[in-house]
Amino acid sequence: MTDIRDTVLLASGFHAPVAGEIDVLEDVLIDVDADGVIRSVVRPGDAEYDTLKTQAVDEGRLERLPEGSYLLPGFVDCHVHAPQYPQLGTALDVPLEVWLQKYTFPLEARYADIAFARRAYSLLVEDLIANGTTTALYFATVHQDATRVLVDTCLEKGQRALIGKVAMDNPDSCPDYYRDASSDEAIDGTRALIDYVRAHPDNKTRRVNPVVTPRFIPSCTDATLEGLGALAGECGCHVQTHCSESDWEHGYVLKRHGMTDTESLDRFGLLGRHTMLAHSNLLTSSDMEQIRVREAAVAHCPLSNAYFAGAVFPLRAALEKGLHVGLGTDISGGPSASMLENCRAAITVSRMLESGVDPERPANLRASGTSARVDFRIAFHIATVGGARALDLPVGQFAPGYRFDAVVVDTRAPQGSMRLWEEFDQGDGILQKIVFTASKANIADVWVDGMQVSTRRH
Repeated sequence: MTDIRDTVLLASGFHAPVAGEIDVLEDVLIDVDADGVIRSVVRPGDAEYDTLKTQAVDEGRLERLPEGSYLLPGFVDCHVHAPQYPQLGTALDVPLEVWLQKYTFPLEARYADIAFARRAYSLLVEDLIANGTTTALYFATVHQDATRVLVDTCLEKGQRALIGKVAMDNPDSCPDYYRDASSDEAIDGTRALIDYVRAHPDNKTRRVNPVVTPRFIPSCTDATLEGLGALAGECGCHVQTHCSESDWEHGYVLKRHGMTDTESLDRFGLLGRHTMLAHSNLLTSSDMEQIRVREAAVAHCPLSNAYFAGAVFPLRAALEKGLHVGLGTDISGGPSASMLENCRAAITVSRMLESGVDPERPANLRASGTSARVDFRIAFHIATVGGARALDLPVGQFAPGYRFDAVVVDTRAPQGSMRLWEEFDQGDGILQKIVFTASKANIADVWVDGMQVSTRRH
């Protein structure tokens, strides 16, 4: 396969524009323009199907997926700590507040070294793309130069990204060797990064966008939170931060501000349509309603929450309430860079939330008493279009006007981890098998804006 710009792709696959429902695409024709925008999606039986197919063949514009390959929207990872990639799969033995000081802040401080930043970020972006992640929302570090390296890397390798220089200036929570020296430095550094991204000569299509990024309330002084809220309103940027992640972090904000994270972020002007709140495990019902009213979003990080949250985010309840929710790997709090593995984790923890886990209690008392489970349909939805809607981006599904960000899963890949059985696997059952058993080796092709950014085919 090659670039899909100015091409008609004949493919079968799946997308999930509606939570809980899979739209099965069988031999559809996806017409993509020269800029990587989908012109039309035509199904067999539609009046124009034969005409479009014949015309594409005559013009040499028809591409076909190989047998056994299925087209999916690219994955949208709504929470990634880019500098933490070198410790992925390690440093999971202590609580969050210890983990930051013992492992994470020392690692992130290394990004003062531009050569180190360039090496780490290059590997990260390449590996995420190869895993099918076409869009990532990144926390960087406090370093201006290293964060610019991440911007450059995403543009060079073709990944859609939203990137923020981390703001953290509170001397009570941040070590002297790794923090912004003042609130002015945190705010001015954020503004400088916004200007760099928007003026970048290789970013005319805005494939990379800047993000106002207070790390979380414990790491920021009130002056910084207030200044970043004003800056977010001025620039119209996305905002990302952590929200009510763990008992320690949630309790810290209650003690310092006398209110929850959600309430505090709102009063600083940091809660709005383009705000992404990572984790949000300990939301009150009032918090959830406030997030819904502000049209903010939650990045559900099921693997990471198992290690650091001490709670399970009530995904089903949030979706039923009408919240925007995307899926996040939370590299490296979560020990996997694969969105498929995080889909599986989202499904698993929802079952545990519903059924309970205490063997000392009888089943009727162990269970939560409410329906909390989600299935592969909902997990796939939040990993694609759910995250895209949360970020207000025209990706995540195959429809006219949307960007062609897509992944091809080769179910027959020799080194892959899945097998289909013709007599058993049909319809969205194939997608179910992809979600539960596919691996990086099954990701054959990846496109962003119709441009091929990764392939395993030879």
